[in-house]
Amino acid sequence: MIAALKNNILNTISWKTNRKIVVFESDDWGSIRMSSKESYQKLLDKGYPVDYCAYSSNDALESNEDVHYLAEVLLEVKDKNGNPACITLNMLSANPDYDKIKQNNFQEYYWEPFAKTLSDYPSHHNVMQLYKEGVRSKVFRPQLHGREHINVSRWFDALQKGEQRSLDAFENRTISLPKVKKTNGRKDFMDSFGLQVETSSDSYEQILLDAADVFNKTWGFSSSTFMAPCYTWHPELEHHLKDVGVEALQGTYVQRIPDETKKIKVRRKYHFMGQKNKLQQRYLIRNVFFEPTEFKSNFNIEDTLRDIQKAFKFRTPAIIQTHRLNYIGFINQENRDTNLKGLQNLLQQIVKLYPDVEFMSSDQLVDIMNGRNGK
Repeated sequence: MIAALKNNILNTISWKTNRKIVVFESDDWGSIRMSSKESYQKLLDKGYPVDYCAYSSNDALESNEDVHYLAEVLLEVKDKNGNPACITLNMLSANPDYDKIKQNNFQEYYWEPFAKTLSDYPSHHNVMQLYKEGVRSKVFRPQLHGREHINVSRWFDALQKGEQRSLDAFENRTISLPKVKKTNGRKDFMDSFGLQVETSSDSYEQILLDAADVFNKTWGFSSSTFMAPCYTWHPELEHHLKDVGVEALQGTYVQRIPDETKKIKVRRKYHFMGQKNKLQQRYLIRNVFFEPTEFKSNFNIEDTLRDIQKAFKFRTPAIIQTHRLNYIGFINQENRDTNLKGLQNLLQQIVKLYPDVEFMSSDQLVDIMNGRNGK
């Protein structure tokens, strides 16, 4: 009840529009997560509860088929302006270079651009071409998610200390394994910009510079929005983001700020749609969720449609969170096929209920909020 009241207050003071704007934001593209079916099985056999983690059991580097079939579904539906449904693909620019790290006996960290990682996988040779075709046809719009989906300093510290769980993950070319029967996340090295160990030599500023450099060279434009992994970042990071051209920060109502003094090592800060910080960067708030893989039996498409209706009632854009794992079939084909049918149904329902809907990407929405391309 208190959470609902707080959300209603935040909705009331949010940026307003009479337009029916729908934005899909999808995280984790370009990162490895679980490297293969074989690695999954090896880790399961070792006793790690990877089968209880939706990400460990489904999420993987996107394959040719994954990207192709997602683009097909998005192209089927058009908005009032004739534009197809569009997904903002929040991209990680790099992955660990496992071979180099091992050759140097964990003495130094090395990373490789995600396009290089794609070239080493069995059915991923055409992903970059499919991405670029999707950008041209307006179903995909890449934006920045960081360099790696890893808190490099803490992960590498664990590897150097010989922590068995981290070493077992490393041998199977993945980063994080759940300790217990639940989804692993921020506490398992996934919060790229969370707390660091004191010995870290790779600053967050340098990580962002690397990430932006790879992103710009890959796509031919800079990212005007940014999504912090695990919704965790310190306000100081926003200055570095400003330096690489970021005008808006994606997220939910809650920002997790790293804080060593807190028991759970984060403190919360609340935002509302379109809010500006001192640097005049805006906050984009995810107020709708399409996460069938993670929520499983608790997921209901009617809840997604109800949240879209609620957003429009408050005259705010409907920003739909939908992680990459929902569309990945490289490890579990049924996962992708089932969820693509669900996405197809959702899109058909949206255009039926709202004939005046407009599909757009996160950066297009920021342009409208800032008075650019707003007609």
